[in-house]
Amino acid sequence: MGNTKSGIVSKEILEDLKLNTKFTETEITQWYENFKKQCPTGRISKEEFESIYGKFFPESDAQTYAQHVFRSFDTNDDGTLDFKEYIIALHMTSTGKTTRKLEWAFSLFDVDKNGYITKSEVKEICAAIFKLIPKDELSALPSDENSAEKRANKLWTFFDKGDTDRIAEGEFIQGVMENEDALRLIQYTPLK
Repeated sequence: MGNTKSGIVSKEILEDLKLNTKFTETEITQWYENFKKQCPTGRISKEEFESIYGKFFPESDAQTYAQHVFRSFDTNDDGTLDFKEYIIALHMTSTGKTTRKLEWAFSLFDVDKNGYITKSEVKEICAAIFKLIPKDELSALPSDENSAEKRANKLWTFFDKGDTDRIAEGEFIQGVMENEDALRLIQYTPLK
């Protein structure tokens, strides 16, 4: 049976990923072969992840956002992503189910991993998201969203919280699901 040291993905990981992602067995196997070529140790460092993530946003500064994405998927806090963590990251940031994506988004915004989101954490992530927006798209933003701080303040307002309050995961998910503007503000979708 294969394991992370060999050239094939283990049946256990393969079955788990097939159940929990949109990827087929063929896609997972191809991803694994590429992953092993790029990361012979079977792990990807934060710096490698930032480099790969940056290729998806060539006209932007994706480093800060990539660091937060990496943190949210490094579930065992060992400073690396294994193949399973990497595939789940790809799945969740591309096409995961809405509730699962919002659970992930909560973990992205929960910078200190204490189970709550504060306004300062919203500002930190909104600043990272804002860096993903190419300069030529900034002028198209509404005036109440044309800076990271304005975007964070607008998002925080949807939750009807004071500056020192905090938001729990269920409250975050419900609030974002009930408001399309909030959903739009927690992410960046390229215009092109």
